[in-house]
Amino acid sequence: MAASKKAVLGPLVGAVDQGTSSTRFLVFNSKTAELLSHHQVEIKQEFPREGWVEQDPKEILHSVYECIEKTCEKLGQLNIDISNIKAIGVSNQRETTVVWDKLTGEPLYNAVVWLDLRTQSTVESLSKRIPGNNNFVKSKTGLPLSTYFSAVKLRWLLDNVREVQKAVEEKRALFGTIDSWLIWSLTGGVNGGVHCTDVTNASRTMLFNIHSLEWDKQLCEFFGIPMEILPNVRSSSEIYGLMKISHSLKAGALEGVPISGCLGDQSAALVGQMCFQNGQAKNTYGTGCFLLCNTGHKCVFSDHGLLTTVAYKLGRDKPVYYALEGSVAIAGAVIRWLRDNLGIIKTSEEIEKLAKEVGTSYGCYFVPAFSGLYAPYWEPSARGIICGLTQFTNKCHIAFAALEAVCFQTREILDAMNRDCGIPLSHLQVDGGMTSNKILMQLQADILYIPVVKPSMPETTALGAAMAAGAAEGVGVWSLEPEDLSAVTMERFEPQINAEESEIRYSTWKKAVMKSMGWVTTQSPESGDPSIFCSLPLGFFIVSSMVMLIGARYISGIP
Repeated sequence: MAASKKAVLGPLVGAVDQGTSSTRFLVFNSKTAELLSHHQVEIKQEFPREGWVEQDPKEILHSVYECIEKTCEKLGQLNIDISNIKAIGVSNQRETTVVWDKLTGEPLYNAVVWLDLRTQSTVESLSKRIPGNNNFVKSKTGLPLSTYFSAVKLRWLLDNVREVQKAVEEKRALFGTIDSWLIWSLTGGVNGGVHCTDVTNASRTMLFNIHSLEWDKQLCEFFGIPMEILPNVRSSSEIYGLMKISHSLKAGALEGVPISGCLGDQSAALVGQMCFQNGQAKNTYGTGCFLLCNTGHKCVFSDHGLLTTVAYKLGRDKPVYYALEGSVAIAGAVIRWLRDNLGIIKTSEEIEKLAKEVGTSYGCYFVPAFSGLYAPYWEPSARGIICGLTQFTNKCHIAFAALEAVCFQTREILDAMNRDCGIPLSHLQVDGGMTSNKILMQLQADILYIPVVKPSMPETTALGAAMAAGAAEGVGVWSLEPEDLSAVTMERFEPQINAEESEIRYSTWKKAVMKSMGWVTTQSPESGDPSIFCSLPLGFFIVSSMVMLIGARYISGIP
């Protein structure tokens, strides 16, 4: 019976899904797109200073090894032969920047995460050097000059970390986003590891020309980046190298399996949602929130604060596809913040239960601008605020307001997308970890006032990486022809409030957003950091508000 089960399964494809909050390894049946098994490990984020966000590249790599090992063990328990895994794809958090020593394999500093704000002064000084009538950075990259992208993070490392400077001088340094670090390590590391990236990840560095699909000499000179430390740019679907398993890994059967797919997480989700046609869009709810619309072979530049980016290039000789993207920095991260910083929930899943208890925010609005505001504002001076508090407000209302904040931010980028594309979306395809929250999905339909459509298998990011890997030339176990793509069952959420109520809530949200701007305005003469008042964490304002409420009750003689 075991033998017949293996025969029915056919070729399998694995996917490493390395996100900001966690790492996963998932294995799919390439003929049916069925998820057979997976394992997940949460990743620590470090906040050494206000606005700084870092991760340990070695912890990330070890989490990948652990997830591969545990998933292979689970497949064994299901009597599934792991030698049927014919290819592995990689999907990753984008922009996060790593520099390592190619001789020792050791990172030279922590990974500087995409959310990190330490480069704001770098951005401000660089922006003065861009002519007002010739923004060559945006025209070549599709991106605004922002702390979000890798070039300024790399510039900071070159300016501030002696180990990085020395390694560059001695020709030992390699730069990469997380995909490059993982592929180099998984294909042998110091013993012949392949130093590469794909077009989607390269397009998020601010060093890559999205028209010529090459590293751009002018951009590298502008940011002062030595081109010899950059990875080779490849398509999103081709064999980059073969797995060389660490001696500590039990999953030895993956030795020699090709790594043949690589996509930044949002591009992977676009592929996994099968948005292959011009005008198809998806929204992913992860640490941040990312709405991508396929614009075909044409670069469309936004007039409303969206990014132009590479969607995918599924083969060396295949055409490149582009996308418009609306990026929101804080979505799932706000739930983690309520859990880890305020302690009002013990697990992320509890947020739904709290929100359900009240069914409304009772006029409370939460703007989680922890890293400034991304699309459509690109306002680095913004900081998180909770407003509309009364003596009646409790943690349930704040939980509900946090979920609403994710939906309102999506509404803002969807409005911008509709204005840029000219044809409003009739429904929104969604994916990502937060979509298991039914209250969030219903809120999203209500606030957008269009249906929200969710696949029954929500792991579309990993699925996209697996599809790219399985379809690669030399692997060929996954067909991307429209007639061969598996039909996906969907869950649909229809708007349940009237349009007028939806608009009133949205306009109040926009008022709250305006109040979040301009918090970081002055520099402290002692440290060069934002002034004490401006850099106080959001928790301070919540506690202050509550203290004032208690004080008011006391003064009024209310017990």
